[in-house]
Parts: sequence; C-alpha cells; structure tokens
Amino acid sequence: MFTGLIEEVGSVVAVAGRKGGAHLKIAAPHMTRKMRRGDSVAVNGCCLTVSSHRGDELAFDLLEETTARTNLRDMQRAHLVNLERAVAAKERFGGHFVQGHVDCVSPIIAFQKKGADFRLEIELPDEFAHYVAPKASIAVNGISLTVAEVLPKSFVVWIIPYTKRHTNLDRAKAGDLVNLEFDILAKYVERMLSRRALK
Repeated sequence: MFTGLIEEVGSVVAVAGRKGGAHLKIAAPHMTRKMRRGDSVAVNGCCLTVSSHRGDELAFDLLEETTARTNLRDMQRAHLVNLERAVAAKERFGGHFVQGHVDCVSPIIAFQKKGADFRLEIELPDEFAHYVAPKASIAVNGISLTVAEVLPKSFVVWIIPYTKRHTNLDRAKAGDLVNLEFDILAKYVERMLSRRALK
C-alpha cells in the first residue's frame, strides 16, 4: 500500500527486454540506502519488487502484464520516474490509499501554467469514466491528486509548484503517457452494486 506522496524522482539507468517482460534499473541515491531486496516500491505508481540493489541503483523485474498495462514499457535511459516506498503501519498517512495497481495509461491533453499553479488535463477512457468524480482522489504516475473537473472525454487536476518541482511532472508535456490508478473505494462500490443488481 502506498500514499501517493513521492519520495524521490529516480533516473532510468538501463532497461532490457526479456521473455515475458523486462529488467529495469533505476538510480535512486536517497532511497537505495533504505531499501532491501524484496521491498516494494511504486515506480510511476506501479508496485514493483526490488530484485537487487547495488550502490545507488535499484533493479526490478517487470512482468509482461506490467509492460503491457503501464508506461514503464516506454522507459529509456535517463527517463525520470516517481518513486515511493510502501507505507509502514507506524507512519502518518498522507495522500490517499494507492495500491500500486495501474488501471490504464492515458495521454496528457494539456499542461499549462495558470497563475502560480499548473492546469493538467488528461484524457479519460470511456471504460473508466465512472470511477472519476469532482473532488475525488486519483493517482497520476503514482502522485496523489484531487480531481478538479470532469469533462466529457477528460479530467483536470491542478498542480502546485512544489509538486511539479518534486515529481517527474516537472518535464511533462502534452502527448506524454501517464499511469492512472482510480480510487479503490469507487471500485468496491461498483462491485457491491453490481452484485446487488444480480439478486
């Protein structure tokens, strides 16, 4: 379980395809000192397991499902990724409940400075539109954000300067693909209502 509060922006060192997935290495000098083999890390919001670490680098094995469903399939050397360790039960909880299970990848429509802040508009696939509501939580590349506006084919979130500077949104632009994870509470409600409708 994660909170959507990014701890570090890592840099891709290497990515190599392999049968059924890929092998990913990320430079993360601040987090690596705190990590052990087998620990869970959200990489752009996707829960991965540390397969090894050496020096400032963390290594991960990606399943075929992971490369098919997330923007990690497009990673290249020097690309930036958002990183967050799994939350410990004894720690304060910020953000919202983020599972690290990416639902879909979607393109940025517009990312523009508006006054002191930034307006980020992202395409919303029809099959997931019912999970999104104004003031609801959503994870974008693993970042816990609040939906400001829902449009017919997209949704809008507002980014404060701190969040832009301390995540990989600092380099984001229209056309970039981002990982989306919708609020787990909406999924539970959908499941309960669908089962009730069958009775």
